[in-house]
Amino acid sequence: MIEIFGWFWTSAIVVITVGLILLIIGIYNNLVAQRQNVNQGVADIDAQLKQRHDLIPNLVETVKGYAGHESSTLESVIQARNAAAKGNPSSGNEQGLKLALDNLLALGEDYPDLKADTNFRELQNELSDIEDKLAAARRALNAAVAQFNTARESFPAVLFAGFLGFKEADFDRLDDSEKGTVDQVPQIAF
Repeated sequence: MIEIFGWFWTSAIVVITVGLILLIIGIYNNLVAQRQNVNQGVADIDAQLKQRHDLIPNLVETVKGYAGHESSTLESVIQARNAAAKGNPSSGNEQGLKLALDNLLALGEDYPDLKADTNFRELQNELSDIEDKLAAARRALNAAVAQFNTARESFPAVLFAGFLGFKEADFDRLDDSEKGTVDQVPQIAF
């Protein structure tokens, strides 16, 4: 009788241990997959920013032909692009670049020939498309971060996530330099 009782407890401990190990492996694999989605979201944003930075010199060269005396606007775009290309996307340089690009694109209003130029229109459309893709990539990143953080903080993962090295992921947010511009009403002139 004691042998059966000993065997039962030994078997129960083995089953519980194996079950716990399988649970931890499942949690770990799920969190790894979620973290990879977050990393992919960050990489997607970086790819869109690189594409934006690569397009800007072409846009500036096209505008130069029509608006040569607007050199301060063109120089500010190039300086903002160079600062953004060197810096961290969350450093505020991207917002400075966006403002400089808005000023550059506004030159089309002052130069009707420029606005009618096929190259300028194509570049303007490409830039608009990149901005849309960048916004979509930021939304996708935030969704991946929310999903990862939810999986990390859900029971029973919350018991093991910290021990397994999974830290909370950060959402893509506006930095201090961007907050001052996005909460203002845009100026529109007809």
